[in-house]
Amino acid sequence: MHFPISGVEVSPILPVAVAFGVSFFTSMGGVSGAFLLLPFQVSVLHFTSPAVSPTNLVYNIIGIPGGVYRYIREGRMAWPLALVIICGTLPGVFIGAILRIRYLPDPRHFKVFVGCVLLYIGIRLLYDLTSKAKVAKTKTTELEERFKQKAGKMHGISPDAHKSSISTVRFSLSKYTFQFYGETFTFHTTLVFALTFCVGIISGTYGIGGGAIVAPFLIAIFRLPVYAIAGATLLSTFLTSVVGVAFYTLIAPFYAYTGLAITPDWKLGVLFGLGGLMGMYCGARTQKYFSARLIKLILGMLIVMLALRYISNVF
Repeated sequence: MHFPISGVEVSPILPVAVAFGVSFFTSMGGVSGAFLLLPFQVSVLHFTSPAVSPTNLVYNIIGIPGGVYRYIREGRMAWPLALVIICGTLPGVFIGAILRIRYLPDPRHFKVFVGCVLLYIGIRLLYDLTSKAKVAKTKTTELEERFKQKAGKMHGISPDAHKSSISTVRFSLSKYTFQFYGETFTFHTTLVFALTFCVGIISGTYGIGGGAIVAPFLIAIFRLPVYAIAGATLLSTFLTSVVGVAFYTLIAPFYAYTGLAITPDWKLGVLFGLGGLMGMYCGARTQKYFSARLIKLILGMLIVMLALRYISNVF
């Protein structure tokens, strides 16, 4: 099957199968699969034009809604946190899209950029497995274990029984405080806004939505539990992906003179999205049968090796 925008000639089964495998594995480690699909498109499918970034965002648009719905039903959507992340990332996405088209149209340079982003994600995953990281996250780890045990006891009960898991104590332009299963967490909203603005630029350039970068920061630096932030980061990733795809499409006519493909390859993106939708569902269902530590170890090592290979291209 030929995809005219990307120029890719491939069986439609391959994008679905690859997205399924990637999302199935990465979802069990709590990591988005979008950041690995882009290297596949660049290195294997040889889809290197700026259009690869919004095409990758289409994957998020199709694959994420089911997860967002689940978090809302379970009462695990921290709406103020989601609002701060969205307000920070959206402006950054616009800047990132312009940077991708104007300064990173060369596949060689873009691969170096991708390698740097992957290197951070890979090192972050491996660091989380160290004893030092475990000590720093003792409070959140214990809380998450309590949540997991309680969720297991409530298996089979209506999702409504989980509601009100997250309750807002205070929300202002300077501080957000919330309670989650008996523990209170506080962070400065301005710091999160500044962080997510920078992440928005990276995600708009790369085409990943930003959740894979925001979540590790919220967990490692702000000491927030993953069960409390997952819904917010997922929702922000979905919205930034929608805006990112729309923005790339709108600005494409202004860069027609470059001869570069800028609008997303919808057919290819939808196929990736369908595979991702099924993979995330199956990964969530079978996660309990796999060791999270082993998943993160293998995933982290693979990402670091891929990142070093991309960065070495500059030499």
